[in-house]
Amino acid sequence: MSTTKVSVGGRTLSVSNLDKVLYPETGTTKADVMRYYLEVADVLIPQVRDRPVTRKRWPEGVDGQSFFRKDLETSAPSWIRTGEIEHKTSTNAYPLIDGPETLAWLAQVAALELHTPQWRFDSQGTAQNPDRLVLDLDPGEGVTMAEIAEVARWCREILDDMGLTCVPVTSGSKGIHLYAGLDGSAEAAAVSQVAKTLAQALEEEHPDRVTAVMRKTERAGKVFLDWSQNNGKKTTVSPYSLRGRTRPMVAAPRTWDELEDPDLRHLDFEEVIARVAEGIDPIASLGSGEGDAGEAAPTDRLTTYRSMRDATKTGEPVPEAAPTPREGEPIFVIGEHDATRLHWDFRLEHEGVLVSWAVPKGPPLDPDLNRLAVQTEDHPYEYAWFEGTIPKGQYGAGTVKIWDIGTCEIEKWRDDEVIAVLYGRADGGLGGIPRRYALIRTEGDNWLLKFMKRQPPAEPHNRSAPAAPEVGKESNVGKLEPPAPMLATTATEADIRLGLKDGATYAFEMKWDGYRIIADTRGGTTRLISRNGKDYTRLMPHIELPLADATFDGELVAIGADGKPNFSLLHHIDKEGGADAELRYMAFDLLRVENRDLTGATYDERRGELEALDATDSVTIPPAYRGSFAAAWRVAEEMGLEGVVAKETSSTYRPGRSGDWLKVKRALHQAVVVVGVREGKSLLVAVPDEEGELRYAGRVGTGFTSGQLAQIERDLRRIKRKTPPVEVPAADAGDAWWVTPKRVAEVALAGATGGRKVRQASWRGWRDDLDPQDVRWEV
Repeated sequence: MSTTKVSVGGRTLSVSNLDKVLYPETGTTKADVMRYYLEVADVLIPQVRDRPVTRKRWPEGVDGQSFFRKDLETSAPSWIRTGEIEHKTSTNAYPLIDGPETLAWLAQVAALELHTPQWRFDSQGTAQNPDRLVLDLDPGEGVTMAEIAEVARWCREILDDMGLTCVPVTSGSKGIHLYAGLDGSAEAAAVSQVAKTLAQALEEEHPDRVTAVMRKTERAGKVFLDWSQNNGKKTTVSPYSLRGRTRPMVAAPRTWDELEDPDLRHLDFEEVIARVAEGIDPIASLGSGEGDAGEAAPTDRLTTYRSMRDATKTGEPVPEAAPTPREGEPIFVIGEHDATRLHWDFRLEHEGVLVSWAVPKGPPLDPDLNRLAVQTEDHPYEYAWFEGTIPKGQYGAGTVKIWDIGTCEIEKWRDDEVIAVLYGRADGGLGGIPRRYALIRTEGDNWLLKFMKRQPPAEPHNRSAPAAPEVGKESNVGKLEPPAPMLATTATEADIRLGLKDGATYAFEMKWDGYRIIADTRGGTTRLISRNGKDYTRLMPHIELPLADATFDGELVAIGADGKPNFSLLHHIDKEGGADAELRYMAFDLLRVENRDLTGATYDERRGELEALDATDSVTIPPAYRGSFAAAWRVAEEMGLEGVVAKETSSTYRPGRSGDWLKVKRALHQAVVVVGVREGKSLLVAVPDEEGELRYAGRVGTGFTSGQLAQIERDLRRIKRKTPPVEVPAADAGDAWWVTPKRVAEVALAGATGGRKVRQASWRGWRDDLDPQDVRWEV
């Protein structure tokens, strides 16, 4: 591998393989990509500055595997600035592009496409409100660029009437994007609603030309007006970004005069370089200048709170929207929280949230006592009425009871001092009379909670307790009962080539090396459930499925540095976390859309609806090959995948093992049940026979280091038993100890002996997504 030192923007970069061809059709190399991004840096950077950048990378070129990347790569230079987005259980550090040197590094790692949201970070690293509205005009079959341009002009008329000036961008792919600048006063949800209303209005006015419906089946001969990219969690390919198409096309800002051209077309990177050199930058007015977004947007004070809680696992309220101050008297609540240590949560309503402190010894009722109060994250208003158990493993695990609740009068609120009078319940911990408290900051998050010497009259008050909100208290935990997945029957290449069923027609899909997952989203909650009912939502807490109310079947995979699924890496992420890899959900079936159950539909019908959907940053809809098995097999070999699944196109979706789906593996992998341990040497495994009776299947002695084997042994000691659960030959049983047969693992092997024992078995990892009763011989 050839490495070259280059100087860009005052930084020295090590770049490699500059002659590597990334666009084979045109011979465009990595050096060409780097040259493009440096030539357009002055016009591109203002569009992306302070926006978190999601990259779509093609390490082997556009003919190879691609993947989205959110977190900044661990191999990145330390000087690349980042912005953090907190998700429910993790924080992602996205790169920020503020100089040509960062663009050069992104070209080095073949990040061809740069995707950003419609909002920016402020100087404190807080997400602001959107500073632009975007419409994506996506053509259906048979729609020309001139017809898309006409729809763009209709959109322009409406936006002009709203006082918004918009700029067209030919996307470099199929359609046209329209960007309109905003003053930053509106939240993303409001902007998205405006865009949706505009799209629906145009659909109503031009039903034969425009659709606001996302299903691709509705788009033939029409332009789909995609308004959804104004969602604060979504991204759009940035103006001036390259596209990962067969040719190096660009999302190119254009003038409205250009859109009048009946021969309007997309532009490639050389054409855009020439335009920029001539000073043509139609979208310059939407660049990042001081004051572009008007006054600073209000911050979302619940960001930290959300990042610490998983709404699928706790009954605590986790509202999606940013808080807004409400009318009426402010409230207080004091909760008794029996967690790792018993303490009291002291909360006062201020600016739409419950500002919160943890008081280890409880609120004092004596002016001679001062109590330590440690400020914690702001809580939502709805939290005031939360009582119950926070599950083990979740933040704040333990029981919460309301000690007192009521209204309050805020006499003073400063950064270092708060004084309030609390009016609790008659039977509350404050004794049913007004209590005056002061909170004095001492250092950092540490405050003193003081019971003031000057108290209100010690008489019962007539203030009514605040009423709980009507919505937001119900937990979604445990409500999803995922359908049992349909399972393929093992077959051989010869079986497929000869055909197992007369007259059957098959579609061929790749066999992905990951966890089989049912993904269900409804009521704002998404869950990822394995075939044995285990919840894996924690691995992709921010996953965005293509529909808001649907159930998908698919495979959760980890993409390694080579762009290929890597089961060992997925296992490491599952068990250890923190690996430098991209997780993807490969959605290969659609089982439900809103109230429609699709399991009774044929494969072709389900596949048609699935393929009508758009992939997202975290979800891929992999292709189904309708040609020969041999062609699909070559694809699996070229991509280094596990094998091919042949699915009968007329079959319905039926849970359990089915002959309508046939799987042929390139590599031999076998699920096994661990039944014993030969200390420091090997594991003893078993596989159920066709009747489900567990049978000894041999030893696994390679594939792990001595340290890994020691950890496996420590895990298994928790389920140690005195007798073997299956009959084991004396040669293997002599120095073994036994475990209850409840843990499933996966091994690679050279095959099975005639007596159904594993041959040359090598450890791959635990399969906690499988139960022992799910295991059968695959070879």
